[in-house]
Amino acid sequence: MTIVANGLAELKALAGQDLGHSGWLEITQERVNTFADATNDHQWIHVDPDKAKDGPFGGTIAHGYLTLALLIPLFNELLDIQGMKMSINYGLDKVRFPSPVKVGSKIRLAGKVAEVEDVPGDGVQMLLDFTVEIDGAAKPACVARAVYRHYA
Repeated sequence: MTIVANGLAELKALAGQDLGHSGWLEITQERVNTFADATNDHQWIHVDPDKAKDGPFGGTIAHGYLTLALLIPLFNELLDIQGMKMSINYGLDKVRFPSPVKVGSKIRLAGKVAEVEDVPGDGVQMLLDFTVEIDGAAKPACVARAVYRHYA
């Protein structure tokens, strides 16, 4: 269920809150190929299913940066921020990819608001701890701390 926060005060009140989980998203070869075209990263472990069958992962895998990019739509399932003039992705403090995402597997996002602090310009900075889980896998696909700024 999506949490709705309207305005800076409601965002500040989220500090320390677990945001729950997004729905599951299947990683298709088409999505991986489209990402490869967009980034010009056509390494065979991503785009050549025949060769990848005999590779280290037993099939093609998603790019780590594709997994990272999917934080955006998955995060939108967790938190709906309203009442802002502008929201920006301010960056990432730490990112790790502990386990590959095999094509055909499903991922979901778990999120927690680590901190919310005031920033100049009538805004707040949110630090969010994200874990991209793989259905049935012991290790996550991605663990990241994201930094967002929201201005009223």
